Amino acid sequence: MEDELHVLHRIENGVSWITLNRPEAMNAVTWDQRERIISLLEDASADPDVRAVVVTATGKGFCAGADLRGAPAPSGERGEMGVPPAEGRGRVAGDVARTIRRGAQRFVAAVLDCEKPVLAAVNGTAAGIGAHLAFACDLVLAAEGARFIEVFVRRGLVPDGGGAYLLPRLVGPQRAKELMFFGDALEAADAERMGLVNRVVPAEELEKTAREWAERLAQGPTRALTLTKQLVNASLDSDRATAFAAEAAAQEINMTTRDANEGVASFVERRTPEYRGR
Repeated sequence: MEDELHVLHRIENGVSWITLNRPEAMNAVTWDQRERIISLLEDASADPDVRAVVVTATGKGFCAGADLRGAPAPSGERGEMGVPPAEGRGRVAGDVARTIRRGAQRFVAAVLDCEKPVLAAVNGTAAGIGAHLAFACDLVLAAEGARFIEVFVRRGLVPDGGGAYLLPRLVGPQRAKELMFFGDALEAADAERMGLVNRVVPAEELEKTAREWAERLAQGPTRALTLTKQLVNASLDSDRATAFAAEAAAQEINMTTRDANEGVASFVERRTPEYRGR
């Protein structure tokens, strides 16, 4: 199927590799690609043998945003913006908001809600929804030539795909406004200094470093990592009492896992733990 060619997928050593594969379009994401990536992230959550996820791309671009030139989706959607009138009627109030909820927001939420650690290996330009796809990941590696662009303002548009939610939490409101108001390209090194990227590596080392990080995650206590991810993601929206209650509940749940018992036993027995993700 075409969507399988445009989004490559493999599972190796407990890592689900999701690769955007439309290099001729700088990996501008289509409706079909979006749906396949969402499905693969949901599958990763449900599969106990998948213990980490990497999102990356082929060619010179990570993701140049939504494909506004591609064929419309079966429902009449055209990506995160540029919504055409539905068949047989003009656009009515609510059409655009519904498309955003079902499209860009659902896409980014799939990364945030994935029950496994998700690592972005950004090989090139990440613009618009492509930048937000990377920023939603738990860890971000970037090649030295990668760039991040809040391109929406250049088109007279409001950021979508959770950008106004993600960026202030990563870099603070003033920096977020600077990026979104001007739409200037942000080089990988500057993104690292601002806290948007964990590490910048030479392009030829990106895949190797992503594999090392992802396989290290895949050898860890998967359920503890999942619960930690959920606690951190919710922390900036919670007051202290709510955050502490969630932490205590997560500890209660985690102590029922095989890996938690293995971690304690290995410490007592002075040996390296063998986690199985269960």
